[in-house]
Amino acid sequence: MATRTVVVVPMQRFQTHQGGRGGCASCLPDAERLSEATGLARAIGLDVCFSGIVPLTQIKPATLIGSGKVEEIGAIILAENAEVAIVDHALSPIQQRNLEKAWNAKVLDRTGLILEIFADRARSKEGRLQVELARLTYQKSRLVRSWTHLERQRGGFGFLGGPGETQIEADRRAIGERIDTILSELAVVERTRRLHRKRRKAADLQVVSLVGYTNAGKSTLFNALSGAGVLAKDMLFATLDPTLRRVEFAEGGAFILSDTVGFISELPAQLIAAFRATLEEILEANLILHVRDIASEVSEAQSVEVERVLTEIGIGAEEREHRVLEVWNKADLLPPEERERLSKRAGQAQPASVLVSAATGEGVADLAALIRSRLQKTMRTRDVVVDDSNGALIHWLYENTEVLHREDCHNGSLRFELRVACERERDLDRHLRRPAS
Repeated sequence: MATRTVVVVPMQRFQTHQGGRGGCASCLPDAERLSEATGLARAIGLDVCFSGIVPLTQIKPATLIGSGKVEEIGAIILAENAEVAIVDHALSPIQQRNLEKAWNAKVLDRTGLILEIFADRARSKEGRLQVELARLTYQKSRLVRSWTHLERQRGGFGFLGGPGETQIEADRRAIGERIDTILSELAVVERTRRLHRKRRKAADLQVVSLVGYTNAGKSTLFNALSGAGVLAKDMLFATLDPTLRRVEFAEGGAFILSDTVGFISELPAQLIAAFRATLEEILEANLILHVRDIASEVSEAQSVEVERVLTEIGIGAEEREHRVLEVWNKADLLPPEERERLSKRAGQAQPASVLVSAATGEGVADLAALIRSRLQKTMRTRDVVVDDSNGALIHWLYENTEVLHREDCHNGSLRFELRVACERERDLDRHLRRPAS
């Protein structure tokens, strides 16, 4: 039976934010923020029995919201027999503890909820280590019954379960020791990732990275471009672990396509820090595809949040102009006249944009052509002369390069003007040196 849960979204009506990024500085409107918060709760199987917006005109140091609202929500929790209360806002440890006492229920703030989802979804060893590091860093100063090293069934982490507050002091020491161990293990993973990137560069393989707001359709687009079977569901944070696939163009050439975790408003700083090695895949990419749910009423606000995270990891506005291609996804959900309007607008937009539906395949071929065009800026044009009897080499040229021009020479040879991808140029030279069979 799912845990009954109450979700409240304190919405600030003033300019100052608690603790910098800690306040609700999201660009999303109230209704969308509430929908997103309930969606996050349901993403880990919680039964949301009540949800509502709480106007926040003044932050109370002890409880965040005013005493009247604390009592009002407490009555709802009691009436609904809820076990968990989610406050979609950053809570200090003292605020969280006071609300738990007042409501007699487990309290999670926005950061804790997102970390819980990540803990539930991470599958790879690296992903689980990154999530655990983020969670332990968050929990280090919190005297709540959210963690214990005795809990083995969920791999040692998770907020909603656990045997309670036993051995809290021992757990504090264990948290510090576990953080040191995780950092050591992640250092090994990071060295391996750097080695893989070095090998890709040595092979002249260009990297195209997908970024975007969670549930914008990145994994569906990843599958459409690569033919991979990556999990693609209509849910928040369906994909956490980074996935890379080699994608070949029909005209010749190839690139590495990278899919990683979706962004979200107020993405916890602990997660950005913990996932920095993974996010470096974005930093190293030759081209970044910013996938947007163009059918969403809050697409522009979501785009602002994605750009905010990109800036935090080191990709500023000036760099985005040269490295980012916007993919306006979910065109199939738009009425025909809106699709027509956006299709025209995409061709004139800055940064460059393309309208697609990853689910139906509409526009994906145009996107692939645009990707190829952008990556071709580093492709080379070559003139080669081939004996017309060397059928194997001629066949290889047509299969692995783009033949721009073919000319018959008087001496029985053929001259080709080719455009060849970087990673194919070494193969081309090797085939040119090989004697005709």
